Amino acid sequence: MSSPLVLRSDADGVATVTLNRPEKLNALSPALFLELRAIVDALAADDSVGCVVLTGAGRAFCAGNDLAAIGNREPLPTPNFQSETVDAIENLPQPVIARINGHCYTGGLELALACDLLVAGESASMGDTHGQWGLVPVWGMSVRLPERVGRSKAKELMFTARRVPGPEAKEMGLVDHCVADDQLDATVAELAARIVANSWGTNRRAKKLLAASATTPRAEALLYERTLPFGMPEDMAERLSTSPQRR
Repeated sequence: MSSPLVLRSDADGVATVTLNRPEKLNALSPALFLELRAIVDALAADDSVGCVVLTGAGRAFCAGNDLAAIGNREPLPTPNFQSETVDAIENLPQPVIARINGHCYTGGLELALACDLLVAGESASMGDTHGQWGLVPVWGMSVRLPERVGRSKAKELMFTARRVPGPEAKEMGLVDHCVADDQLDATVAELAARIVANSWGTNRRAKKLLAASATTPRAEALLYERTLPFGMPEDMAERLSTSPQRR
C-alpha cells in the first residue's frame, strides 16, 4: 500500500498538515490535491482545532506543480479543483501558519500565500516560476502575491521568476518571520501555542472580519464591525471571570 501523500497530526489544539512526497520535493500532483482537499474540508468543520500548520516533508515545503502531471493531463473532479483547494485553505476558520523549509516555488508559494502567517527558515527559497515554464497563474498568485509584497515587487518577482532567499523574503514582507533552520520548528510551535492559548472564538471572528474588510470600503467596514456580525466568543464570560488582567 502506498503512503499517504498528505499527513495530518493533531496535538494540543494544533493540526499539522504535511505534504508527503519528499522524493519529489512535495510536487503537487492531482492525487496529492485530492488528499489535501479532504483534510482541509475536515479541518473546516473541526471545532477541536484552534490552529493549523501547513508544511512539507523532507527538504522542501513544495517545489510547485508536478510538471509531469500537467503534461499527462491527469484528471481532477472539477476544472478549478486546485484553485478552489487553495481558496479553501485561505478560508479555513482557524489561523493557518505556513512552515516553509527549502524550496517553495510557484504552486507551493501559492499554497503558502493562502496561509495567514508565513514562517521561513534561512535556507528557504521562494519564487514564482510560471514564466520559466510558459505557464500562467490560475491559483491566485496575481492577487495574493501583490497583497503581500505590493504590486511593483510582485511584478518583478513574476516577470523575472527570481528565487528569493528566506532573509530577503522577510525584508520584503513575503514572509512574517525568517529564522535559523534549526529554530524553525520551535518558532512555529511557539507561534501556534500562542494562538491556541487565546480564545479560539475570538480568532475565528477576527479572521472573518479581516476577510470582510479586505473587500469592503473602509467606512463600511468600520460600521460592519460595530454590528458584531458574528456575535461574541462562547468563552468570553469564562475568560473575563478568570483573568486578572484588564483589556
